[in-house]
Amino acid sequence: MRIVIAGGHGQIALRLERLLAARGDEVAGIIRKPEQGDDLRAAGAEPVVLDLESASVEEVADQLRGADAAVFAAGAGPNSGTARKDTVDRGAAVLFADAAVRAGVRRFVVVSSMGADPHHEGDDVFDVYQRAKGEADAYVQGLESLDWTILRPGALTDDAGTGLVRLEARTGRGPVPRDDVAAVLAELLDSPATSGLTLELISGSAPVAVAVKAVAGN
Repeated sequence: MRIVIAGGHGQIALRLERLLAARGDEVAGIIRKPEQGDDLRAAGAEPVVLDLESASVEEVADQLRGADAAVFAAGAGPNSGTARKDTVDRGAAVLFADAAVRAGVRRFVVVSSMGADPHHEGDDVFDVYQRAKGEADAYVQGLESLDWTILRPGALTDDAGTGLVRLEARTGRGPVPRDDVAAVLAELLDSPATSGLTLELISGSAPVAVAVKAVAGN
């Protein structure tokens, strides 16, 4: 498959790029800074320099044409203010989804956040983040032209992945290594039967492939 990842230099995205490239997929990662390109090449991905905060839908669609799937893994980051939660975590996600529709890319996977809710209350940065992610998820969920799956991981850690997870509509809160999030994303891309599902993910006892097949109804 050819897969385009928004937020290609993110910690989960780089892990996902390595997994996809290792299994023979063609991977492109959208990045803002040209100097991030070497890290993507080292992961086996093609860097595409494009700022999703200023790009047009058509510019993004140009990068998506011919792809088999798109993954939105971009984020403003923990040190950004409330304004960029709106322009990246919500706005860029909406832009990327619209571009996928325009480019004819149906398979669309979103890395969201546990607790994302368009009606989340509060004015702290994390509150704004949860609301922005929830608004983006709701927008994607309303697009009939996409075969979307939304993944909401728990507290992300840099621990080595175990390959054992809990993946359900509701898991309750808990930690999960970024390695295992990437492994689940790779499996979801191969599992179109998970389209239309919003899933929470934490560490658990089921092997990744088994957990994905279970939610897909296989």
